[in-house]
This record gives sequence, structure tokens and C-alpha cells, in this order.
Amino acid sequence: MDLAGKRGLVVGIANEHSIATGCATVFRAAGAELALTYLNDKAEPFVCPVAQTLGSRIVLPCDVRIPGQLEAVFERIAKDWGRLDFVLHSIAFAPAGDLHASLADCSAEGFALAMDVSCHSFIRMARLALPLMTDGGSLMTVSFYGAERAVEHYNVMGPVKAALESSVRYLAADLAAHRIHVHAISAGAVKTRAATGIDHFDALLDDVRAHTPAQHLVTIEEIGRIAAVLASEAGMTLTGSTIYADAGFHVMA
Repeated sequence: MDLAGKRGLVVGIANEHSIATGCATVFRAAGAELALTYLNDKAEPFVCPVAQTLGSRIVLPCDVRIPGQLEAVFERIAKDWGRLDFVLHSIAFAPAGDLHASLADCSAEGFALAMDVSCHSFIRMARLALPLMTDGGSLMTVSFYGAERAVEHYNVMGPVKAALESSVRYLAADLAAHRIHVHAISAGAVKTRAATGIDHFDALLDDVRAHTPAQHLVTIEEIGRIAAVLASEAGMTLTGSTIYADAGFHVMA
């Protein structure tokens, strides 16, 4: 996994335990230079130490719900780097009331917001990355098994992640002529800050562990190694697929 000379954007680090942090750590170890984002002022103190460890000089706020913030990130990358080789999108959100309700009880407003933040933001990133990926590149997003099977308590995020995985397939077709490869990483359950918002998440972790071939939960670094392959030249023969980084949970569930 040689990423020497490559430059990538990682969106979705909340703290040192985030899946995005695991991916960024492996990207950096493989030689990539990284730009990072943080959600808001409250998140900044948790993200800046990660950025310092990774030697990232571009660290910017990015709440995709705020008009112009995502565009400002890509404008800064264009100004400082002039190009981009890969993007990791690892953000998702649903209002707590809709996340904890059954899908039948999800509000239209909550569903639309979850779809905008968790899915359409990846499409926006693809559009903004296109002019910077003049020599091709890789776009990656993070999904979960609940996109293809009903997982108890995953609720509205199931159909939202299913839409995200479908978007990966269509973007792969749209951007193939530009040598841009698009991937969904279906990550195993990991105890991140975002995931703990799901009801009974500890029980979900126990169930996932019990239903993997080796009773093993993946780590953020193990997920990161898969992401690094997809960002490297070795991953350029793959596109439009959902790649499982879940220790085999999907074959046993």
C-alpha cells in the first residue's frame, strides 16, 4: 500500500476513536499527505490533536448543513495543492428522535436531513473533487450491513445507507471516463462516538461479535487498511462495489 506523493481529504473525524481516524492513520503511514475537517468549534479540540499527529496542515471546519462550508474546503485544497487523489467520506447524521423511532414513525423532515447529510453530501463531494482529480482518483464512503438487511434499532439509517451504496454504483458509472473509482466500505460495528447514538448499541456489538467467523470485532486500523488499498494503485481495478471490512460478519449474519 504505497500512497507516497498522494494527497487525500478525510471528512468525518470526531476524535481519535473514529473510523475516519483509523483510515487517516493508515493513509499517512503509507505516505499520503492529508487534509482533515472537523464538524464545529465543539469538535475542534478533539480533532486537532489527531491532525497534529498526522502532520496535516489543512484542517478546516465542515458542517455540510451550513451553506458554503464544504465548498470552502475544496477551494482551500485547490489553492494549496491544486489537485486531489482521494476522498474519504465518513459522516452520517439523523435527528435523535427519528433515529430512535421505528422507520414507520420517522418524520419526513428527519428522513430528508439524514439523507442529505449521510448520502447527498457524498455526491456533492464527488462533484467538487472532479476538477481536482485530473489524473484520476478514488472516492470512498463508509456504510454498514444495515444497508442491505434489517438490523434491529438501526431504523432510518438503513434506507439512508442503502441509498448511499446505490449512489456509489451510479457515481462509479458516471465518473469512470475520468478514471475516478468509487467505493463503499461496509465497516463492521465499531464503538465510535456516532455509533453510540444507536439504541442498544452494546447489544449490537455483542451480536456482531458472536456472528463473525472468529468472534472478532474489527478495529478502526483494520478498516483503514482496506481503505488504503482502495486509495492506492492496487485498488484501481475496483469500482462501484461495496467492500466488506467486517471480519466476515456479512457471511454469517
